[in-house]
Amino acid sequence: MMEENTSTGSRTSEASMVEEGKTMAMVAYLFLIGLIIAFVINNDKKNAFTAYHIRQMLGLSVSGIALFVVGIIPILGWLIAILGNITLLILWIIGFVAALNGKEKPVPILGEKYQEWFKSV
Repeated sequence: MMEENTSTGSRTSEASMVEEGKTMAMVAYLFLIGLIIAFVINNDKKNAFTAYHIRQMLGLSVSGIALFVVGIIPILGWLIAILGNITLLILWIIGFVAALNGKEKPVPILGEKYQEWFKSV
């Protein structure tokens, strides 16, 4: 019986952490300025849910910068950049919807890697 209460308490505390961090997690997806604001505010609060989504958006941003660099190459680079940016837009939508729904769901393709690469954030 005691384990049940502990488990329920754990779920309640996790749910409250998600509710508290949901707004900042969504702000993180509002381009670079939102990412910076969420990072600075979460640095004080240390909400794990918000940090998860900050890492996802940071990964998407770094991927976008890499695509920009590739896009400098004429023709083939332009094609790769266009297709890559369309893919990033879809991944951004998936990440934003996950934050909106209060889920720690990694974006497809590189989401797990983003968590690994930016674990110190």
